Amino acid sequence: MSEADGGVELRAEELAEIVRQIRERVRARYPSTAPTAAPAVGLADLMPLLHARDAAQAKVAAIGTVNPRPPGPLNALIQAAKRLIARLMNWHVREQVEFNRGMVAAVNATLQALNEVNRSLAALAGEVHGQTEALGARIGAFEEEARQLRDIRSHWSEWRIGWEKKLAETEIRHLRAVAELQAAFDQRVRDAEAGFGFRLAQAESAFRELAGRQHADFSRALAEAQQQIRLDFERQIHSELRTLRQRLALGGRPAAPARAESPPADRLDWLRFAERFRGGEEHVKAAQRRYVTDFRGSRRVLDLGCGRGEFLELMAEAGIPAVGVDLSPECVALVRAKGLEAEQADLFEYLDGLVDGSVDGIFCAHLIEHLAPERLPRLIELVARKLAHNGLLVIETPNPACLAIFATHFYADPTHVRPVPIPLLVFYLEEAGFGGIEVRRLAPAVETEPALAELPAAFRDAFFDGLDYTVLARRL
Repeated sequence: MSEADGGVELRAEELAEIVRQIRERVRARYPSTAPTAAPAVGLADLMPLLHARDAAQAKVAAIGTVNPRPPGPLNALIQAAKRLIARLMNWHVREQVEFNRGMVAAVNATLQALNEVNRSLAALAGEVHGQTEALGARIGAFEEEARQLRDIRSHWSEWRIGWEKKLAETEIRHLRAVAELQAAFDQRVRDAEAGFGFRLAQAESAFRELAGRQHADFSRALAEAQQQIRLDFERQIHSELRTLRQRLALGGRPAAPARAESPPADRLDWLRFAERFRGGEEHVKAAQRRYVTDFRGSRRVLDLGCGRGEFLELMAEAGIPAVGVDLSPECVALVRAKGLEAEQADLFEYLDGLVDGSVDGIFCAHLIEHLAPERLPRLIELVARKLAHNGLLVIETPNPACLAIFATHFYADPTHVRPVPIPLLVFYLEEAGFGGIEVRRLAPAVETEPALAELPAAFRDAFFDGLDYTVLARRL
């Protein structure tokens, strides 16, 4: 194929595409039997009318024009004559021309109206088509429902017979069950009536037995309570009689209290006071038993302010020689009555009269809080002089760092002067030549006051630690 043939074929394809686009635009502007129209509506074909209008417009446009002729003088003369005649006839054909143009305008308006009608018919056809489809769907649903109703109606007689049969069977079973339940209920009533007397007798017997057990338990509890009350009274009476016997053995009331530097009012019974506020002798011995191991191996131990002699008894049980010193003649007599060694003397005078370094252990429990503050350093100085090298000093006293002592036992003793803080006592001991100082806190306050457990642990340890404390020191 030559280049010229290729160019011609290309132009032909372009012309075909242009013609196709023009046709589509014309169909869109003048719909007639377009494929998009609903098949149920036939639209008028306006193309013949359109072609006729175009031809009429061409004729109207040709009015007054002269047909072309081949060139030449004669033809030019003829053409000039024709144009002259056309101008001369213009007044005659003007009305016709206007009429023709009006008719063409009417045809155009008719085409436009018909085109709008076709468009409306196409839209209406589409809407009708959609409604027809919806109506068809509903009709199909109605037909399906009608078919089911026909099926139900055709089988209703069979179903009714079966339902009536099942209803009759159910009613028979129900009546039979009711009869059986009635019979069972009547039998239960007869059984209950027959066994009511027996069960009533059993219940009465069980009640009598329970009442007997409760009476026995109450009698036993009452007897135990009476026995406990009797024991408490006997213990109290025994304590009172023991105090009286001790007084009678000593020949009367003591002239001075136990473990005090200055005598309080003579009207106080100090043995009963110690029993109530410090505890019984067994209680005190149990608390002081912890010191037996510390003094084991000692050859001579002093108990300063020995009181009733609980510590001396522990030393005797452990085979450790010990001597008690107390200002109260009543306490000294009581200790001697137990077969223990004790001396009635002022502590300072007694210590001052001892040979220096003559003892290797000194015990002092709840004494220094009875001393005036200026006398405590003097006591520690004397103790340091009388202890042998490496001799042990044990001092037990209330702990002022525990605030609970001021609300409990410290001010219960009228002979207490003031508590001694731990740092102050340690300082006095260091100044007197003691070393190896150990501090033990005793009797945690939370054990006697459980409400303290609700305090924060750090606060409780700082302000509510042990009610008492013990300092152990060695003479260097």
